[in-house]
This record gives sequence, structure tokens and C-alpha cells, in this order.
Amino acid sequence: MARCPGAAANLCCLFFHHHHEPSPPPDTLGILAFDAAKTMCRLVSLYNSHDHQEILHLRRHVIRSKSVSKLNSRDECFLLTLACAKRLEDLNLSAATVSRLATRCSDRNLARCFESVDARKLEFGTKDVESKIENMEKLVCATQSLHKAMESLTEMEALERKMQKWRAIRANHGLKVKVVYFKQVSLWNQTFDKVVGLMARIVCIVYNRICSVFGTFVTGDVKRRNLNNNNNNGVVKRHIVENSCCRIEHRELYRMNLCMFDQTEEALKKRAWGCCNARKRAPTGVFRFHHAPPREGGEVSGNNHVMRLAPENTVGGAGLSLRYANVILLAEQCMHAADAVIGNDARVALYDMLPGRLKVKLRGKLKSEWLEWEKLEGGEEEHSAAATRRHAAAAEVMEILLPVAHDMVRWQAERNLEKQKFETKPTVLLLQTLHYSDLEKVEEVIVEVLVGLSYMYWNRNL
Repeated sequence: MARCPGAAANLCCLFFHHHHEPSPPPDTLGILAFDAAKTMCRLVSLYNSHDHQEILHLRRHVIRSKSVSKLNSRDECFLLTLACAKRLEDLNLSAATVSRLATRCSDRNLARCFESVDARKLEFGTKDVESKIENMEKLVCATQSLHKAMESLTEMEALERKMQKWRAIRANHGLKVKVVYFKQVSLWNQTFDKVVGLMARIVCIVYNRICSVFGTFVTGDVKRRNLNNNNNNGVVKRHIVENSCCRIEHRELYRMNLCMFDQTEEALKKRAWGCCNARKRAPTGVFRFHHAPPREGGEVSGNNHVMRLAPENTVGGAGLSLRYANVILLAEQCMHAADAVIGNDARVALYDMLPGRLKVKLRGKLKSEWLEWEKLEGGEEEHSAAATRRHAAAAEVMEILLPVAHDMVRWQAERNLEKQKFETKPTVLLLQTLHYSDLEKVEEVIVEVLVGLSYMYWNRNL
């Protein structure tokens, strides 16, 4: 066959050249931007919560607070295990969303996003990582503005349809321009590839940091003293417990720890991170995400593994965490009513909030206290002095109850409202709330507070 000379050869080449169709542009998040923004908020919050100062605050202040140590535990390792478990669970929830978004990526390498990232090459606090966090915060802020603008636009469009006035149409047009702008600069217009690639790296960075700070609680390495039958001397054996990276079993949270709370501030300074010293790098290079099917009830109830670990002798185990928090906050309002009389409505409302078991305890206590009150023979002055003493005692108890009660309400609000709030600051840990508080202790001090309020009521109604 003769070759095509000159220009004819070029034409032949063009004719027989296989024509590739242009690749379609990668998909953008669109309405999934809000789900991604929620996950970014959680990741940035997790990142910020593992800053050096935040960890020091956790070790030196949170777990040593009067409320936590008296109502929850004085075992430092137990409290740090709870903190570690909660952080890992939050990270696992973030990883689940990133994994779902990854299925929409045009880059097939991102479909198994966590296997392609080596956590050992990602260092916490570097300029590159801080830049990624700053980029995520800007995207979240723009997406939050888009959310507000779209809500306002929906309201204005409803108003426009109802009123059919030009003024409403002009205001509506301005909002449309804002929505178009925020869609361009927010997560709405970002590709799945970019968002997944960004968040997957932050997941691995946070996991690496958790491994560094809470090393023994992530790997399951626990030293335990055993008695060797063939040797009278005690020997220390290492037991490695597999907890699937992000799952910490009930027995791991409540096992006997050799490392206790009671240590001096000087000892803490010498040992830097304290008894459970952190490892300098992650035990594994890759964050291993174990997907679990979602449960009914949302994050606060069904999917919250750490929350469901509370035993029956705790406030959370009895299902009374939020209820008792609200009782304490209402009691606080009554105590700070100044000279105003505590009316029957407030007393009835407070009493109706109590579960049956606490009503029984309160009635028994009030019966004996009322008998003591009636025995006072010093007149108004003696009654007033007795009421003042009981009020002071109740106020002292409230100093212990209020922090965990307020944190309980805040913990619940953070999970119920995070879709709207887009918060990136560190969140409350369950160990700071009433959830793991000893049930008997909490009920005992609540009764003391309510008795103090009763003394105030009796005194004002002499």
C-alpha cells in the first residue's frame, strides 16, 4: 500500500486518529455542602481540641475540677480513657461521612481515601496543616452564610407570593445575588475530589494526634500485675487488647488501672503528660475506618457508643442525665430569687420534674427536717439562722452540681443544633457532664439543695 505523501499523510493520520471524548467536569457538592460543612466543623473542632494548651487544660483543670472528681471519678486513667473514646468516636463519625462522599469522587483513588494517606507523614501543627484548617474554616464560614441566605430567600419568596408587591421583589432580588455569590465561594461549588482529599488528610492528622496524646488507650496496651503460679514474685505482663481503632469496649473503660488521680502538681510537671505518657508517633500509619450501619435515634442516642457505656449506677445509665441537669438549673434559679418569695408554682414545677425514686427520698428527708424545724423555740431569729445555714450548705453543694449540669445541657445542645450552628470550637466531653456521675451521690446532693430551698420557703412563710 502506497504511503500518503505530504499533506495527504497528515490527513490520513487525522482521519485514523482515535478521537477521545472530553471528560465531563467533576461533580460539585451542591446540597451536600451542608452535610460536608457539618463534618468539617467536627474535624476542625477535633483538631483544635488536641492543641497543646487544650490537652494541658484537660489534664490540669477539667479532670481535676471539684465536680468531676467528686461526682464522676478521681481515677485519671479512667477519665482519660473516656476522653480518648469520645474523641475517637467523633472522628469515626467524621470518617463515615468522608467515606460516603468519597463514593462520588471522579478520582477513583479517592474512593478508598484513608488507605492512600500515610498518617506518619502528616504532622500536627505544621504550617501546611494549619493552612488546610484555615481553608476549611473559610469554607465553613461561607457555607454558613449560604445557609442563612437561602433561608432568608425562602422566607422572602414566600412573602413575595403572598403579598405580590414590587418592594418584596426588589428585596428578594438582592438575596438571590447573595445566594449565587455564596454558592460560588462555599462548599456548594467545591468538587467531591477536593473536599474528600482535604478532609481525609485532616482525619488522619487528628487520628495521629490522638494516638500521640492518648497512645495507650488507642492501641489497647495495658500493663497489669499478675501472680505467677511457678514463681512467688509478682511479674508484669503486657496484654494487648484489640479495640478496632475506634471502638473501646465496656470492659476496657472499667478495668482496673494502676495509674491513679492523686498526684501532685510538681509530679505532673516532671512527667509532662502525666502517668499515661504519650507516644511520639502513631502506632499505625493509616487510619483504619470501620464502617457501622447507622442506628435509629441519631447521634445523641443510637450512634453514641461512649454515651451508652455508662453503667446503671450512673446518672446516664439510669437515663436521667438531662432531667437532673434541668432540675439543678431550675433549683439555681430558685436559689437566686433574692428576696422574692418562692411561689407554689415554682415549687410544684420543680417537684414535678423529679423522678419517682427521688421524690421518695425527698419526702423522707423533708419529713424529718420539718420535725426539726418545728422543734426550734427561739422564734423568728432562730428560724432565720437555721434557714441561712441550710441555704449556705445548699449553695456550697450547688458549686459542685452546676458545672456538670451546665455542661450536660451544652453537650446536648451541641449535638442537636450543630447542623445550624456550624461551630468549630472544642466541644464538651461527656466526662465533664452528669452522664458518668454516681447516681446515689447526685441524688443525695440534689436532696440537700431541695431541703435548703424548703428551709427558705418555710422561713419566708412564718
